Amino acid sequence: MKTLKTLLILCFAILSNTITGQDMFSIQKFGVLPTNTPHVNRKNLQKAIDAMSSSGGALYITPVKGGYPVATGIILKKNVSLIGVHGPTGRGTRNESGNGTTGSLFVITDTIKPFITVESATQIRGIQFWYPKQTYDDPHKIIAYKPTICMAKEGIVEGVTLSCLSFYGEYMAMDFRTPGKDFCEQILCEHCYGYPLSGQFIAIDRCYDIPRILHCHVNPANMREFGRSFHKNVIDAVIARHTYSYFIDHTDNAQLMDVFTFGVYGGIYLGKETYGQLTNFNLDCVSIGIYKSGNNQKNRNWMISQGAIIANTGTNLENIHPFVIEGTGHTSITNVEAFSGDNGALTNLGASYDFLTVNGNEPMTIALTGCRMTGYTAINPVTNNNPNAKIHLVNCVDKSGNFIDE
Repeated sequence: MKTLKTLLILCFAILSNTITGQDMFSIQKFGVLPTNTPHVNRKNLQKAIDAMSSSGGALYITPVKGGYPVATGIILKKNVSLIGVHGPTGRGTRNESGNGTTGSLFVITDTIKPFITVESATQIRGIQFWYPKQTYDDPHKIIAYKPTICMAKEGIVEGVTLSCLSFYGEYMAMDFRTPGKDFCEQILCEHCYGYPLSGQFIAIDRCYDIPRILHCHVNPANMREFGRSFHKNVIDAVIARHTYSYFIDHTDNAQLMDVFTFGVYGGIYLGKETYGQLTNFNLDCVSIGIYKSGNNQKNRNWMISQGAIIANTGTNLENIHPFVIEGTGHTSITNVEAFSGDNGALTNLGASYDFLTVNGNEPMTIALTGCRMTGYTAINPVTNNNPNAKIHLVNCVDKSGNFIDE
């Protein structure tokens, strides 16, 4: 028994050294404390990041009750990581009083700047971001905070890992859009959860080396554990913004896998200068499930497979579609089902107009295989408004249970 106890103590010591040892330092050692003002904590956290940038290192967000109040405007310099203890917390952590969250947590209250701006070769992992002043029950009191995480607006940003992050009350979670000649590469967003009140969770634009959005979850019940799930009128206000949870444009071979969203206008936006693969997805209670565009026939092609879309919300039935495809290029849709119905969490019409609407007049090709198309009110599942579109369906099933091969 003594030998087992000794072994457990040794294992704990090794684990503790792994977490807070020489390569990782608690932010508390640099004067970032839960009792400080947000401005003092921002100043001290920035000093710690600056000191680590030249050699590289990690700052450990030591779990505390109530988290750390920090003012916006942090710059995560090259080669530095911020590491907390959490996987994504899909319903939130819960403090002793049951009215808030706890752990490796940053508490954000000002609207002045993005909370963290990242440079190249950086990582943020296992951390929660909470906006306690954000409304969850009154759409007229929505606070338009700046993005929680964004990229530097000048130069090139390469090699950013954002993993196991939870957002509570954010307006927009992650913004990797850059204007003009600047661009980013190797942006990885994985296992991130939230419900942005702008409707925009992740936006990536001008990423020229395989951006990845993996295993991400947008849900208005993400604060259920401490009693702040978003009310129906707030979800309706988010939908009314006509934005998309996942926005991709000007990217090379983008990869989206296992993504979920609920209660937004649009699920996924695939812009005119993109191509890539999208698989294993669920887009629930949306107006537009997937919007796809393209501006050439060579490489504006998307392979879309293994997913479900519930398009049922909006003020006009003719504007509700699981798929909208415009522009030129090719789209392959395989094993995607659409169904619809009522949902009490938001205002909805309980149906979509069709399965797929095709607009424009440019040459394009669309192949649908093994799709189950139900919950629409139009006579046909496909509405083709493009005389130059070539559309082919194989082994698809319509709302009447009939196979379509044409």
